[in-house]
Amino acid sequence: MAVLMGTKDGAAYIGEQLQSLATQSWPLVDLWVSDDGSSDATTAIVETWRSRWTKGSLTLLQGPQRGFAANFRSMIIDPCIDADFYAFCDQDDVWEPDRLESAIRWMEGEDIETPLLFCSRTATISQTGVPAGYSPLFRRPPSFRNALVQSIAGGNTMLFNRAARQLLAKASARTEFVSHDWWAYLIVTAAGGKVRYEPRPLVRYRQHAANLVGANVSWGARFSRLGRLFKGQFATWTDSNLRGLAVNRDLIARDTALCLRLFIRARKGSVFKRFGLLGKSGVYRQTFMGTLGLYIAFLWRRI
Repeated sequence: MAVLMGTKDGAAYIGEQLQSLATQSWPLVDLWVSDDGSSDATTAIVETWRSRWTKGSLTLLQGPQRGFAANFRSMIIDPCIDADFYAFCDQDDVWEPDRLESAIRWMEGEDIETPLLFCSRTATISQTGVPAGYSPLFRRPPSFRNALVQSIAGGNTMLFNRAARQLLAKASARTEFVSHDWWAYLIVTAAGGKVRYEPRPLVRYRQHAANLVGANVSWGARFSRLGRLFKGQFATWTDSNLRGLAVNRDLIARDTALCLRLFIRARKGSVFKRFGLLGKSGVYRQTFMGTLGLYIAFLWRRI
């Protein structure tokens, strides 16, 4: 089991996160920490944990210093990192003790050759660890038709098997991406892999001023995301995802390729063609209001 942790200036909280990793019920964990240019004591704290890490190895890497997505990408494609299972990890969360074991036990019951991705809901906590809510509970099945327009879970909840890592490494070597979590969801489902969304929160996500991407747990956060949608930021992200899929055509399964073609045509067509092709593609968001917003965004060419 390899845990891939991205860090930058995380000294305030990383000790608590490392402690939650050390107390995981899964016995063997190789921890890979890619530091993206910290100016605080982050790397020093990681170094002090090296002699205390009894679950496996602890390796500190130098990140590319081009943002969080590039940092996680560097670990996805690193051939030195080898394991049967992999998990993304943020520096300031707290994991439930069975966070790794819950995912691995599910994967052990699936076909080892199939790309598998496990993700879950999160519980949000304040800077001081006080419970502050939960991420939305999604009930529709994870799929490529959903992944085209929505990332359903944070990377900090994701665990994937060797087949999925090989797939992700191949795809990520060809292109950069907006966010490692959305990209993982897209690529695994595009290739016909299997995704498990666990409704039980297995990660406590710490909400604070330095978070790059906030938890969508309040109406204020949701309206903020809606504002970005209608300003065209979502369309920019979609453009990036589609460029990444375009250079990975050989990895895409036949049924998802058809959906992708219809979605691309829908984005470029006239108003009536857009709606018709979008409906035919089967693309959806997890909630009724989200899907309604999707169609409105298509009307205004904001997606």
